[in-house]
This record gives sequence, C-alpha cells and structure tokens, in this order.
Amino acid sequence: MDAAVDAIGEQFALNADQRAIQDMTRSFAAERVAPFALEWDQKAHFPIDVIKETGPLGFGGIYVRDDVGGSALGRLDAVLIFEALSAACPGFSSFISIHNMAAWMIDSFGNEEQRQRFLPKLTSMEWLASYCLTEPGSGSDAAALSTRAVRDGDEYVLNGSKQFISGAGSTDLYVTMVRTGEDGPKGVSTLIIPKDAPGLSFGPAEKKMGWHMQPTRQVIFEDCRVPAENLLNDEGRGFSIAMAGLDGGRLNIAACSLGGAQAAIDKALEYTGERKAFGQPINRFQGLQFKLADMETNLNACRMMLYTAASRLDAKAHDASKWSAMAKRFVTDTCFDIANDALQLHGGYGYLHEYGMEKLVRDLRVHQILEGTNEIMRVIIARHMIGR
Repeated sequence: MDAAVDAIGEQFALNADQRAIQDMTRSFAAERVAPFALEWDQKAHFPIDVIKETGPLGFGGIYVRDDVGGSALGRLDAVLIFEALSAACPGFSSFISIHNMAAWMIDSFGNEEQRQRFLPKLTSMEWLASYCLTEPGSGSDAAALSTRAVRDGDEYVLNGSKQFISGAGSTDLYVTMVRTGEDGPKGVSTLIIPKDAPGLSFGPAEKKMGWHMQPTRQVIFEDCRVPAENLLNDEGRGFSIAMAGLDGGRLNIAACSLGGAQAAIDKALEYTGERKAFGQPINRFQGLQFKLADMETNLNACRMMLYTAASRLDAKAHDASKWSAMAKRFVTDTCFDIANDALQLHGGYGYLHEYGMEKLVRDLRVHQILEGTNEIMRVIIARHMIGR
C-alpha cells in the first residue's frame, strides 16, 4: 500500500505535513479501528468512545476554521484522512465524513454567534453531528422535500421526517433541511436542531446490508420546536447550502471507497500468496496475476482522479462540481468492483465473516447510492458538459 500511495503522492507533490497526516491517520486506524471493525460490524456497535478519540487528532473539524478548534485543512488533506481511516473500516470513516459535512456547513454559512456556540464542541468531538436531507418521499429529487418549519414567535415548529440518517438517535446535533416557503429549492431552509428539542424522536434502527457499525434511523418531527436563532443563514438558502456541502461529501465518500478497495487488494495479495493449489501459491498462476494487475491499475486510476478532483475543489476551479461528480461516480463504482474481485480471489473463504472481505463488499456497496446516486452523478456531469 505505502509504495502505491507514495508514488501518487509524488505525482501530486504531497508536502511533509500531508505525509505526516497520512502516517498519523494510518497509525490511529491500525491501532484503534482495524482490530475491532469486525466485532463492531457483527454486534452493530456504534463506537462513540473511539470516534471521540479522533477529536484531539483534529478530525472533528478537518476543514473548519481554526478559531473554533478546526484544523483548517484542505479537501485533498481530508481525502487523505478518509482514505486512511477507511482502510480499517469504511463505516467508521464515512461517519467521520458526515460529521465533518455538518460542521463545515455551520462554519461556512453560520453567523459568528452560531459558530462560537456549536463548533468548539463539534471540532473537539464532544458533540457528534448528523446531516438530514433525504426524506421517505424525496431522495434524488431533494428539492421536493416536505418537512415543514413554520415560524411561531421566537421558534420554528417542525413537522415531517427524514430518512436514512446516519448516527440518528446517538448524535447531538442535526443539521436539517426544511421547507419554510414555496415549493421547490427556493423554499428550503436549514435549521440546527439539538437532540433534546421537544417533539424530536427517532425510528427504530434500520437493518442494513452494510455499515452495521453506525446506526441509521428515521428522524421524526412532531410539532418539534427549535429556536429561530438556530436558522442557518437566511430563509430560502437551504438548498444551496445542501448542494455546496455535497461536492466535498462526494469526494469524502469516494475516499472511503478508495481506502476500502486498498484494504481489499492488500487482503487478496496476502491470501493468494499463502494459499496453495497444485503445488504452488495461487498467485503464481497467470490468470490470477492478470486479475491482480487490473485491480491495481484501476485502484491507482481512482486515486489519481480523486486527488485531482480534491485539488480542483481546493483551488475553487470553475469545474470543481463536475470533477467531484466524476470522481464520486468512477471511484465508488470501480472500488466496489475491486472489492468484489478480491472476495472472489479468496474463494469460499471470502464469503466468511472472519476474513473481512464480505464486510468490505457490503460496506462499499452503499457508496454508489448515497451523496447522490451514481445515476445522478451522470446527470450532473452531462449538464456541465452541455453548459446547463
């Protein structure tokens, strides 16, 4: 792994600080995440204690300004962190990404009072955050969301629900898109909702294919009252806030796929070097070598595209959104295929939980759906191409 990453790092001229970030994250992931990932998966255990340990490392506000405890790093730096964490557990890494998306929204669009009130506890990981956009009846058509917030004096009163919310019921803040006005994107606003808000409740934990280590629940609002001072920015800005957050979120989830696929290749190399058939290790057979070569080539193509996309977002390039969509589509699709191929190389052992391969395949599958399905990524890419 290190040689491949270092080669790409030279291409992108990773500096000493970025290499130190990689090394620190790999060490933490190897010591505090990897040894427990299968147990967390099997028991559907949300390791809040270990998640909070990432706060002192600066992972609670990776690209949040440093006056509120953030690390003030760039998007390429974040990709390096999520890639290294996901090599130990994609589900763990992806939750850190979601928390960071919520914190970034408050930092980027909140007023100074909101920044000082919420962000120090988020960047330290004293508080954990969830991001609430998707609803039971609105997924890809996010602007059709129907959860409504009505102003009542110094409060908003919310009714509706959100679906597929990572960390729901266990996190402290919910950065939530709600409808305060007309139908369509111009009627959407953003509220910061504390877990103890009156009228806020949660559905049962969903039984999922993957990401077993983090809970996924409905977030339910029944005459839920939230202080009006928790409105993020102005009414009607919510949809643009949500879309701005998704560019970085798409890079992060692609990085989670990249790290998971790297782990899959590492496992496949180890297994095929030890497993013998017909008197020799199976990685001596040319047909298997072809498969390994394709997996390695595709993995590094993913890494090059993702690092390029992150660099363009850091540079605020005019086509950064297109690159984020391209990277999300290509990397999550390709890395799922790599993990699936690595499972196949394990034969029947790949199907067993103790080898960790089937978990990687299950965890990476959802990355092709969330942060915008890969079909929606194609729509975004095509619209940029034809100038819409």
